[in-house]
Formats: sequence, C-alpha cells, structure tokens
Amino acid sequence: MYKIFKGFHLVEAYQELKKAKRLAEDRTVSRVIKLIIASSIALVLWILPISAFGVEGLTLIEQRLISIFVFATLMWVFEAVPAWTTSVLIVVLLLLTVSDSSLWFFRQGYSPEELGQTVKYKSIMHCFADPIIMLFIGGFILAIAATKSGLDVLLARVMLKPFGTQSRYVLLGFILVTAFFSMFLSNTATAAMMLTFLTPVLKALPADGKGKIGLALAIPVAANVGGMGTPIGTPPNAIALKYLNDPEGLNMNIGFGEWMSFMMPYTIIVLFIAWFILLRLFPFKQKTIQLQIEGEAQKDWRSIVVYITFAITVLLWMSDKFTGVNSNVVAMIPVAVFCITGVITKRDLEEISWSVLWMVAGGFALGVALNETGLAKHMIEAIPFNTWSPIVMIVGSGLICYAMANFISHTATAALLVPILAIAGISMRDTLQPMGGVLTLLVGVALGSSLAMVLPISTPPNALAHATGMIKQKDMEKVGLIMGAIGLILGYAMLILLGSSGLL
Repeated sequence: MYKIFKGFHLVEAYQELKKAKRLAEDRTVSRVIKLIIASSIALVLWILPISAFGVEGLTLIEQRLISIFVFATLMWVFEAVPAWTTSVLIVVLLLLTVSDSSLWFFRQGYSPEELGQTVKYKSIMHCFADPIIMLFIGGFILAIAATKSGLDVLLARVMLKPFGTQSRYVLLGFILVTAFFSMFLSNTATAAMMLTFLTPVLKALPADGKGKIGLALAIPVAANVGGMGTPIGTPPNAIALKYLNDPEGLNMNIGFGEWMSFMMPYTIIVLFIAWFILLRLFPFKQKTIQLQIEGEAQKDWRSIVVYITFAITVLLWMSDKFTGVNSNVVAMIPVAVFCITGVITKRDLEEISWSVLWMVAGGFALGVALNETGLAKHMIEAIPFNTWSPIVMIVGSGLICYAMANFISHTATAALLVPILAIAGISMRDTLQPMGGVLTLLVGVALGSSLAMVLPISTPPNALAHATGMIKQKDMEKVGLIMGAIGLILGYAMLILLGSSGLL
C-alpha cells in the first residue's frame, strides 16, 4: 500500500534491512521448531478425549475449535509465519473442519449430538466482506486519493505553519499533525510521510543535542496514540467496535462520531503529555528550527473532487448519529466517487493493504465460530466470570493486552482477546457496570494495543523511526513505558468515569 506514499523509501529501506537480517541469521530452523510446537499442541488438543476438558456438553466441533484457537494463538505469538498468513490459514481450517461444508470425513460417522453445531460456511466467508472491512477499505481509498492529489502535503504544510519556528512548538506541531493524519491514514504511511518531512530538520540540528531524539520519537508516539481517536485509526479499534455493536451480542450501537466524542479528548490530553515528556527527557540545544516541506497540492478537477469528498466523508462519519447513515455505509462514498471519476485506478486498488484486511477477517472468523458452534455459551457456563472482581477483569485484560502487543501484532492481540472478552462481558454486564460496563472492558483492550510501543518491533512506526539511526532502543523503551503507564491510567479513569455515570 505504501509505494505511492511520500516517504515510501523509508519503508522500503526498513524492509530491506529486515530481509538482510533474516538472511544473515537464517532463522529457518527456529521457525520450523515453532511450527512443530504449535502444531503438536494443537494436535494433542484435537485428539484428546472430550472428557479431558472437563466441560459438560462439549461437542466434537467445539473441541476442534479449541484446538484451532490455540494453534492461532501460538502462531501469532511465535510469528513463525507472517500474522496475516496465519489468519488466512485459520479461515481455511475453520471451513474444512468445523463448517457445514467441511470435508466429509470430519462430519460422517458421528451422531448429531456427538458432532455438535457446525458453523455456516457463508458466515465464515462473510468475514472478508464484514462492514468493518468495508470501513477500512474506505479509509485506505481516502488515504491513497489524498496522497495522489497532494492533499496530505498541503494539510501538513498548513497545519504545521501556525507552530512557528521555536523548537519546542515545532515538536508539538509534529506530534499533533502526525496524530491527526494517523486518525484517517495508515499509521505506517503517516510515520513514513512525517519522517520524510522531518529528515532535513534532523540533519540541521546539532549532532550533540538531545532534541533530535525527541523529534524522531515524536513521530511513532503520535502515530500510535493518534490512531486511537477514530474507529479506522487502527485495527484494534475496529475489532472492539465490531463486538460492541454486534446485533446478536452486545448491540451497543456506538457510532463513528460517538467514538470520537470520548476518544478524541483523551487522545489530545495524552499527546500533550507526550510533548511534555519528550521536552523533559530530550531538551533542545537549538532554540529555533526552520521547516521546509516540499511538494505541492494539485489543482486539477480531480483533486478538487478529492478535497470535497474527503471533507464530506469525515463530516458524515462524525455526524452518523444525526444523519442516520452508518459509518460503514459512509465509507463506500469515497470508493464510488473516486472510482467513477478516475481518481482511483485499477493499479491503485492493488496498493490497498490487503494483508491487514485478511488479518482482521481471520480474527472475525474465530469470533463467528465461537458463537455459532456454541463454544462461547459453554465457556460462559464453565468459567465463573460473574464471581470475578470487575477491577481484576478490566485492568487485568488491559495489562495482558499491553504486554502481548509489545511483542506481537497489535491486530493479532486484539483478534485473540476481544472475542473472548466480549463473551465474558455478556455474562458480567451487571458486575461490570460500576466500572463502566462492557465498553470499558473492550475499549481498554484497544487502548492497551495502541499504547504498546516499547520496542522497535512493537509497531511499524516504531521500526521506521528506529531505522533512522537517531534513536537508541533504551530511549524508545523509556518513553514507551512512561506513555504506556500514563495512557492506561488515564484511559481507564476516563472510561470508568464516563461509563459508570451513564454518559456512554
């Protein structure tokens, strides 16, 4: 997706660096070992006697699903293959083993009671065209159109200009502008673009000054935090929103604008805290900075179409509760307009980050299988969620998510945890209400994912910033831990306050 974005050379250089490192280390043996471990554990769970699970009424289909779920977890944690590859494999395994169109020998020879409820194969395949997937496609199309028309460069120049030339305010400008872009564009594309604008500034700063470290760190921090502001800012947001709005589940009907109404103020506060922390840890030696952002916005009729469509789409997203037009439906407006007018071509469609969409769809497929097979119901009955302390459930899940997301894909983390927590939330609605309800539980997971930025491998923006050579890993770890702690404390305080008072 990133070839047309300004700053793609940074992404390309980083990918080449990773490739060279892989070739040098030759991790084939370790990957094979990880694959064997994941497959062996899953196979043991597959062939165990059902009685060994200790769950009354567990069926053969549900046992297979447990095995597949554990396999998915281990594969995402080990990263023996790319995360999106695991998602596609999981979808195929679900179709072939637990669906109503599975291989004949997985269905024949068992009584209906012994086999259990299969999953409709259409339900699994519909996950690739889930409304949330359409929402993401709309966001990707907007991002590509904004880049082709020069709208991103124009906005960056206009938005950075008010911050002047004082170093401390230039830093604030980069934080806020990066965060704004990451709310609507890919975090990776945003980081690449803003690092491109920042590169000449970093070269001009004193070699022995700490300010350049703060500026380089500002980009990944702002990209990670800014993505929390909108449902399309990062995949974990969309995953949480899907389960919160599921008509057959929680059915909370939270709109795009409603999400922004409580997440935007929180995001802005966290960004200003990040500014303060970066200034304290990495003070500027040079007090002024001259910015020169190259590139011009195009002024042909197609570009004007992009400007108008971008503005209308964002306004409709923010006012979806008033217009009655669902945000997923709104996402299709720019797709139609840009395709009809020729702004987006067939080649542009090839640039969409399909791996991200497949990753999300794989998580959705697991959730569908949990519900349709009845395993979700059995889990609620088998695990005494109602006896758990709400503070342990809510904060504990957020901390687990934060810890996992620092080492594996944020999307994979959310895809694993959110379906399980949604099941638990349904059975704990009354218990969780004093702590803000199920919304606090699931949005807390999205927060934990986005705030996981301790290591260069934690997020693509972190990796790109680290690849500039300006940042030492210990500096990234220090800032990441501080931002994670502050972000989680403030986030849970906000969600608990608003949720328990009935404002959400």
